[in-house]
Amino acid sequence: MAVINGKVAAQPLEPETVEQARERVARERREAEAFAARYGLEFVDLTRFRIENDLFRRIPFELMLRYGFIPEEQLDGRISVVMADPSDVLKIDEMEMLLGQPIEAKVGVRSAIEEILQKSESAQRVLDEASEDFRIQLVQEDEEGEEVLSIDRISADTSPIIKLVDSTMFNAIQRRASDIHIETRDTEVIIKYRIDGVLYQAMEPIDKRHHQTIISRLKVMSELDIAEKRIPQDGRFKLRLKGRTIDFRVSIMPSVHGEDCVIRILDKESMSEEFKNLRLDILGFDEETLRKLRKFIREPYGMVLVTGPTG
Repeated sequence: MAVINGKVAAQPLEPETVEQARERVARERREAEAFAARYGLEFVDLTRFRIENDLFRRIPFELMLRYGFIPEEQLDGRISVVMADPSDVLKIDEMEMLLGQPIEAKVGVRSAIEEILQKSESAQRVLDEASEDFRIQLVQEDEEGEEVLSIDRISADTSPIIKLVDSTMFNAIQRRASDIHIETRDTEVIIKYRIDGVLYQAMEPIDKRHHQTIISRLKVMSELDIAEKRIPQDGRFKLRLKGRTIDFRVSIMPSVHGEDCVIRILDKESMSEEFKNLRLDILGFDEETLRKLRKFIREPYGMVLVTGPTG
């Protein structure tokens, strides 16, 4: 304990370790589950929560931040929201008045709600701003030959096309997308994300006149031939986000209306962390299927095929 001018100086807080963070998250979850059980409310696991963009855009972000809730789903005549403390009746009444409809409140972990609000607001805000000019961030390479991607860099970039492409990738990573699809149509360009095997439209359609500039930007990033438009091309590039390196595999294919593009996102470091403790018995198989699977795996010959949609 340090004493300065006769006063006890405040000690700097020690940074939270990974183990401490896990214990804190587990404790917060137990408290939230107990709270939900006490009030007879549904507990929502927010670890893989995905916000509906249309619903998110309809509600002022300041309102979500002030009352600490996430809109979950628009139901028939009411809206489902996730909150840390739905027991405050006055707060619920105010929210219902401001939203103009009854609320079905559910319980979530406070820190998870705050994190989702921060990520969703910042990422979607930048994406919306980037798309306004088009009805729509690779940056300079560093000394290691990798690109550094962040909200600050995207916001600071003055090129609309660069801002669009990079913010699209940033938002895809935030939403845990496995692929980005850029589809060319007769009068417009559609950008979609593949999340959990399902394609979702990422933003409003972009005017067709910006199509070639977007594709050219991706070709430059992937070191492909920007002049070649008649044959398929495959390339790759890397970005660094929050200290981890993410690989992007780019496939460009000519189509009737122009060149289409599919970008596969390979976040290997994140997957390694998520799957570190992955075991067969936590994948949701019933006992009989699990028994058969273990039996087949132990066979000295043959193979076990794992099939399904990519992403």
